[in-house]
Amino acid sequence: MAKSTAATAVYTHGHHESVLRSHRSRTAANSAAYLVPELRPGLDVLDVGCGPGTITADLAALVAPGVVTAVDSEPGILGAARAVAAERGQDNVGFAVADVHVLDFPDDSFDVVHAHQVLQHVADPVRALTEMRRVCRPGGLVAVRDSDYGAFSWYPEVPGLDRWLELYQQVARANGGEPDAGRRLYSWARAAGFTDITATASAWCFVTADERSWWSSLWADRTTQSGYAGQAVDGGHASTEELTAIAGAWREWGRRDGAWFGVPHGELLCRA
Repeated sequence: MAKSTAATAVYTHGHHESVLRSHRSRTAANSAAYLVPELRPGLDVLDVGCGPGTITADLAALVAPGVVTAVDSEPGILGAARAVAAERGQDNVGFAVADVHVLDFPDDSFDVVHAHQVLQHVADPVRALTEMRRVCRPGGLVAVRDSDYGAFSWYPEVPGLDRWLELYQQVARANGGEPDAGRRLYSWARAAGFTDITATASAWCFVTADERSWWSSLWADRTTQSGYAGQAVDGGHASTEELTAIAGAWREWGRRDGAWFGVPHGELLCRA
């Protein structure tokens, strides 16, 4: 068991409704498709950074009667994850508070260790991957997927969105994270001692009127109302007036007919 305490980064997004609006839309199909073919009934899974638990519940359905242990560093969000499992009548899911840098589980505890959009927010992603590897059984899989903000692309180039991206990266890095994590996953995994690694990439795309409205609205709200907004102002990165202008740019982009937004992700299957 790891005994030392690791420093952790500040979670940039927080758990405002605008953030959970996005997180609750995530499923195994749209966020862990690279992992799904490797799952089968009877496997034991650790889901790191489970958030509101929608991916967790999908994983639990795929591996039942195997057990999914869902962990998050934020105790409050685990209530939402428990509610999702309860609504689906799943009794093969357990929950715990945990720091991915220092996982409170014995060596070789799980067949699959999964983390979606986690490594971009942690203080030491190599240490996190080393811990995930430690608790994974020999022959098992560590599966990670993270977006890469520096590779985000959109059309049309509405004034204000370039500043949004620049500002988000500043705040995330000031919090101790790495927003361009997707491109770094492979090098981090090698540094953590993995040698059998399958690296792929996939993307979310927002293009229909409904998708544009949903994506632009949640980011407009995050920009002015979430924990990120407070961090941007309190850290001296932006004024409230600038955040309001950026939120307006998001809403303008969402109204543009023919607009498009792409969110690329790096993803890894690492054999322990």
